[in-house]
This record gives sequence, C-alpha cells and structure tokens, in this order.
Amino acid sequence: MFAKPKLLIALALTAFVSAWGLYDVNSLAAFASELVAIQFTSRGWFIMLTVSFLLIISFTLAVSRYGNIKLGKDDDEPEFDVISWLTMLFSAGMGVGLLYWATAEPVTHFLTLTEQTNENFAADKALFVTNFHWGLHAWAVYAMTGLVIAYFGFRKGEPSVIGAPIRYGFGNSPLVKAVAWISDLLAIFAIAIGLGGSVAMGVFQVQEGVNIMFGMESSGMSVTVIVFALLCLCYFPALVVDLGSGMSLLANLAMAIAIGLLLFLLLTGPTHYIMGGLVQSFGEYLSNVVPHGFRTFTFMDETVNNWFQAWTLNYMVWWLAWAPFVGVFIARISRGRTIREFLCGVVLVPTAFSIIWFGVFGGVGFHAALVDTVPILEITRTNLDAVTYFVLNMFPYPVFTSIAVIVATFLFIVTSVVSAAFVLSMFSCEGDVDPPARIKLIWGLLLGGLGFVMILTGDVATVKTIIALGALPFVFIVCLLVVAFLKTLRAEEKTT
Repeated sequence: MFAKPKLLIALALTAFVSAWGLYDVNSLAAFASELVAIQFTSRGWFIMLTVSFLLIISFTLAVSRYGNIKLGKDDDEPEFDVISWLTMLFSAGMGVGLLYWATAEPVTHFLTLTEQTNENFAADKALFVTNFHWGLHAWAVYAMTGLVIAYFGFRKGEPSVIGAPIRYGFGNSPLVKAVAWISDLLAIFAIAIGLGGSVAMGVFQVQEGVNIMFGMESSGMSVTVIVFALLCLCYFPALVVDLGSGMSLLANLAMAIAIGLLLFLLLTGPTHYIMGGLVQSFGEYLSNVVPHGFRTFTFMDETVNNWFQAWTLNYMVWWLAWAPFVGVFIARISRGRTIREFLCGVVLVPTAFSIIWFGVFGGVGFHAALVDTVPILEITRTNLDAVTYFVLNMFPYPVFTSIAVIVATFLFIVTSVVSAAFVLSMFSCEGDVDPPARIKLIWGLLLGGLGFVMILTGDVATVKTIIALGALPFVFIVCLLVVAFLKTLRAEEKTT
C-alpha cells in the first residue's frame, strides 16, 4: 500500500475534504460555491461545448465504418444478454437520482418558468429541460468514457484506468506520463465526490420516507444517523468479497421496483393526460435537443443565468463526475459488443426510458398542480425530499409504494457505493482487476465519510455544488481521452 504514491495522495485528498466538511461544513460549502461559480461563469461555454461534442462524436461513430469494430478480439462474444446488459448499465448510470427527482425536478423548473410565461407553456418547457438534463447528453458522456476504456482495455490490452488511453494515444514522454498520472488522480477524486453526493440524496429521501410513514414532522439527525449506519452495515461486508452477480441482482431488483412504480402511476393515474404529455415531450425533445446543447444563455438576465448554472451546468459536470466510475462498469459488461451496438444501447435506450420516466412522474405532478389544484407546488418549494412521497400519497396503497421507494433507494445506494469502492480501488492500484480487500474497505470508509459530510449540509443545492467542484477538472480530461481514442482508431484502420 505504501509503495503506491497515487493511492496515498488520492486517499489523503479525499480524506482532507471529508475532514474539512466534518470540522466546518459551512466553510467547505462556501468555498465550493465560490469556486464553482467562478468556473461556471468563465467556462460554462466550454462545458456545454464538450458534452455536445461527445454527443455528436457518439452518433458519428455509431453510423460510421468504425461501428463494426468489436470491443475486444474479433472473435469475442458478449458475456451478457441484451436485456441484462441494458438493465445493468441503466441502474449504474442513474440510480437514486431518478427516484429523488422524478416529480421534483419538472415541478421545480415549472415554478421558475411560470415567473416568465403562462402555466401551460411552462409545463411543456419544464419537461423538456428535465429530459435534456437526463437524456442524450448525459448518456453520451457515459458512453464515450466507457467506450474509450473498453476499447483500450479489451482490444489493446491496456489497464482499465483513465490514464492508460492517454499514454497509449500520445506516447510515453515524461509530459504525457505526468498528464496521465494526474488524470487518474483527478478521476478518483471526481468519483469519490460524486458518489458522496448520491449517498446524501439517498439518505435524505429514505429519512423523509421514514418521517412520513411514522407521522413525524422532523426527525432531526437521529433518523439520519440510523439510516446512514444501516447503509454502512449493508455495504461494508460486501466490500470484502468479489464484485459478482449478487450486486447485479440487487441493481436489477431496484430497477424492477422502479419500473413497477412507473407502471402503477401510469395505469392508476390520469393515463390520457400523462400519455398526451409524454408524446408531446418526446416530440419537443427530439426537435430541440441538439440546438439546446449549445445554449449558454449569455444574453439573458441574472436570474436565468443563475438557474442555468445551478441546474444545467451542474448536471453536466455531475455526469462527468460519475463518468469514470460508470464508464469502467459499462466497459466491464460490454466486452464483445461492437462500437455501434455499444453506443446505440448506452445512449438511446436509457434516454428513452428517462423520457418516459419523467413524462409519467412529471405528468402526474402537473396534473396535480394544474387540474386537481393539489398543493404540490408548495411542497416542492419547501421540501424537495418529500415530493415523491407526496405524489405517491395521491394514489392507492401509499404505504406500500412508499416502502417500495425506500427499498429501491437503499438498494441503489448500496450497489453504487460497493461498485464505486471497487472501481476506486482498481484505479488507485494501477488497474488491478482484483484490488485488495483492505483498499476497498478504506475507500468504503472514505465514501461513507464524504456522504456524511454531504448529509451535514442538509441542502441538496449545496450537495450539487460540492459535486461540481470535484468534477470540473474531468471536463478537460475527457477531451484528451476522446482525442487519444480517435487517433488510435484511425491508426488501427490504416494497419488493417
């Protein structure tokens, strides 16, 4: 362990952030907010240009002659069937965020937009913006990162770390080696910070579910600590065993619960209203998604710019924070698939599901606000953690559906932490596919510490800001990865 300087520095950097947050979480939040605001103001255009570039490149590769190249040897076959593959990659890529923001995000955007336009138009645009945040651009970030790692790992025999494609594509000069080493380090930091934020959001939602089920106005930190302790008890034992089919089973179970909730709301709710909004949102999204990827709201007022930074830019860097972790996971389950099959599966199918998901939950929320005049807008203003449970309470069997949300949230958190600890251990051990259990336990402890720091902020907006702080450097790294990949792909074509 002590012979691995990258591991020691990564552990020290992550531990420092955890200790800072435990000592003075307000100071950490203020620092992150100030630095992120500066970066978003000066580099917001570059973030949007990068994610749009990744989307265009992914589409171009999928339809190009390179689409037939396999991620592996030419005779390799996929390890998983298509359904299992799609289910696993989707549960890894989104997880707990889908449950938390299902109705809360569309309604939040609706509240902002009603200040500038009429309610009906605001609802339409709110769904579009939500779909933009969770759609093609998000999955293009994951897909291109995973594609690069899978290509160099399975076809070129390189270690499954972020720096390997950079070294392979640009040579082994001292400068390239230094950039690759720093890229590995920053990828570790981005994963840790991003995962800590997701842990916090999951704990917030589980805690709120417990409060609602037991009729408590506010449980303070007592229930939070209990939920967090149970989470640790669940994921720590899993860190000492291999990352096998058991974790995939838990992730698939969480996805099955989420799909069950989706169908339940669609069939028991105002189906015609939901389906009408869903069809319209599909059309709106397909018509405007590419142009919107280049919108920076430069000529708008301060209110709009603040919203753009707090939501769109935050989301884009959030996906970048998770890209190394999700990319490695998607790469590991995609050996033997062609580039075309990989990109279509990773980008198109999860995007379609996300649009359906938010179309159903968002449609229910808008029907409650515009037709039933249920006070969902007030709940969204005052308590984001409670929005999903408030929606479920409008339907039959709210106790059972609320329990389902709690269970699914818990499963998503456990599988994400265990998988992330594994990937972080692999990165910090130079791509070792079987990192020592003690390293995984150390990362599990630090991820728990970061999650608890995020929980102490008590505010989802602050959590998103701290995640952005960890992810900002990866915006530049992912560009290097793609250039190295395209350069190597072209060289392979010339030699065949």
